[in-house]
Amino acid sequence: MQSVRIIEQWPVGNAATAVVRADAGGAVVAGTHGDQDRVFRLASVTKPITAYAALLAVEEGAVGLDEPAGPEGSTVRHLLAHTSGLAFDEHKAAWAPGKRRLYSNSGFEQLADHVAKHSAIPFADYVRDGVLRPLGMTATVFEGSPASGARSTAADVARFAAELLSPTLLDPSTVEQATTVQFPGLVGVLPGFGMRSPNDWGLGFEIRDGKSPHWTGTTNSPRTFGHFGQAGTFLWVDPDLGAACVALADRDFGPWAAEAWPPFSDAVVAELRG
Repeated sequence: MQSVRIIEQWPVGNAATAVVRADAGGAVVAGTHGDQDRVFRLASVTKPITAYAALLAVEEGAVGLDEPAGPEGSTVRHLLAHTSGLAFDEHKAAWAPGKRRLYSNSGFEQLADHVAKHSAIPFADYVRDGVLRPLGMTATVFEGSPASGARSTAADVARFAAELLSPTLLDPSTVEQATTVQFPGLVGVLPGFGMRSPNDWGLGFEIRDGKSPHWTGTTNSPRTFGHFGQAGTFLWVDPDLGAACVALADRDFGPWAAEAWPPFSDAVVAELRG
């Protein structure tokens, strides 16, 4: 793929990208550029990995999506969908659960604590044994905050992207639910882009829908889901396209990323569509 070379134009020290495409056998890497084995901070791209482990705990019966977790009146579902009422880094509710989309690191930290308590397994071990090792993500380091602490490579995050396109660890119906809007119609701030109404989110995955401007491409379908991180990282999956894109960089998110990422994604989408 030629479009992946666009990252050479980004104002960053180092960047790596990978494009994954679904095929009859599951998912395959369609194109890469940059050092696929260089380790980058994921920042909030950690959250989809945490969410995937939590959903595995749901399938295994360790926790339930609608059981109490977090502040009073909140559930596991609320925590995953950023509707528990917890603000970004607060451990007390600022809103009643289900009333507003409040993007929350503390919500994911309480989610991880809940899974660890009810599974009797430290959450980092749960992630490593349940997600990272089965997917061959051997270079990924999951430590620190389950909201933002992971470090990984483009090659490893591409393996996770392939799992999202063609699930093997979770039932496809679980992934479909996770990437469907939860608590529709809620307003909230999309970090880096301001207030959105609605600010649609699934279970650990942001959903593009009609948001504009957005960090994905203007030609990505409304069903596109994923996450970006303040470390200059993103992962999107476009089910209508049957493809995913990973980009990792060593410069924090800022105006450069808001300007560079959408046309890059549009170029990837255009090349995939032929």
